[in-house]
Amino acid sequence: MTELRFSAEKVNGQVISGTITAEKAAIAKKKIYKLAAQNSLKIKSIEQKVTYLYKVKKGNEKPILGEQKAFSKKEVVDALTKLGYTVVSVNKKLFDFNSKPPYTDVVTFVKISAELLEQKLPYSEILTLLINDTQNKTLKESLKDINNELKKGADSEATFLRYQSVFGKFTAYMLGLASKSGNMTEIYRATAKFLERRQQFKKDLRSALITPAITIFVLILAVLYYVAYIFPATAKLFVKFKIPLPPMTAATLKISDFLISNYILVLAVIILPLVVFWRFVATKKGRYMLDRYMLKIPVIGTLIHKTLIEVFCRVFYTLYSGSAESIEPIRIAAEATGNVYFEDKIKSIAIPLMLKKGTGLTDSFEATGLFTDTLISRFHSGEETGTIKNTALQLANYYESDTVFKMKNLIEMIQVFIAMFIMIVMIGLTLVSAETATVRPKTPGTTYNQTNVEKMIA
Repeated sequence: MTELRFSAEKVNGQVISGTITAEKAAIAKKKIYKLAAQNSLKIKSIEQKVTYLYKVKKGNEKPILGEQKAFSKKEVVDALTKLGYTVVSVNKKLFDFNSKPPYTDVVTFVKISAELLEQKLPYSEILTLLINDTQNKTLKESLKDINNELKKGADSEATFLRYQSVFGKFTAYMLGLASKSGNMTEIYRATAKFLERRQQFKKDLRSALITPAITIFVLILAVLYYVAYIFPATAKLFVKFKIPLPPMTAATLKISDFLISNYILVLAVIILPLVVFWRFVATKKGRYMLDRYMLKIPVIGTLIHKTLIEVFCRVFYTLYSGSAESIEPIRIAAEATGNVYFEDKIKSIAIPLMLKKGTGLTDSFEATGLFTDTLISRFHSGEETGTIKNTALQLANYYESDTVFKMKNLIEMIQVFIAMFIMIVMIGLTLVSAETATVRPKTPGTTYNQTNVEKMIA
């Protein structure tokens, strides 16, 4: 997140100042100028909080090197001087890149926080412990800023949401909500479980789809390289000396000639569809269509669908507190799935039915066409008995067990098919290569044709 401080002058001459936080400096500046236009303010200055590298010493002690974020060099100098240090140098850090922390680091932070909260440790102490033990620079700095702001009495939800680029939108919302919910431990525990399941789901999906696709793609490139460049080096020697080629060798050589003559076309056929697909998926419509049709992939689509339902039920269970407060938990749970199609169906069908027509929870879910008959039936029973919250948890645990077991079997089956595919390709390459070993050059002065054979027989 980028933080900008501005000072502006009102019409009456009064000078005011404030700070704006956004993902990028350009976005923050737009917000400042929009605020100035709405309130007839004249912008006097805009300063961005950046990192400064400092070198200080105290008396005859060894100089200390460090870094500090501030809006200006003067702020750093003044702060260090007040601490009794002699400032040797303060310079702006030229390259200050803060990449998003690894997903595993965020999961670890939430999980450890949940465990320490269960041990009744104060949250401020938990943050202090984790700040000292966190290795990732971005996460460490974010936790420091959050800790400082919470100590000043800032709203926890607004504070965490400012760092949604670090934690993720849903995680930042849940952690911010936990601090003022009165049920902090349970929300942290549920969030940790959710993050672990999402991490496991991505890992399984990568094993089931992405890794096999990359393996096949690389294998195809290797085969094309072999056919286009390595194989012809041997086969064309036979052609040069006018030695008859076996069928597979001749056919492979023709393919090689085609690939070399039309390599631009071949590369375009391989790479262009991938680039077009990548760009299309980056659009809003493309992402919607991808998320929609992923649910229709044979076998694995069903597992993805059930995993989304599990995530929805788990988040809904965490946030649901009664039928009168069900809209917000439903909206948040839909967003937590990370599937645009699933989220859109909930927001465009289920929620409007509940708000405008007063339709019940179960009927609204059924109208979306997203949920299984099992879920609808269980939610219907829970709605009648007033146990929807527990029903949601039971369904989340049920679908977790179901998908984990089936996904494991599916991954093993896909790995077998990939191994068989590689084996078939290698056998094909071996046969083509081995066939060249059967090629025999002609005996000097001998021409193998029908007439010569008849003469030899006579």
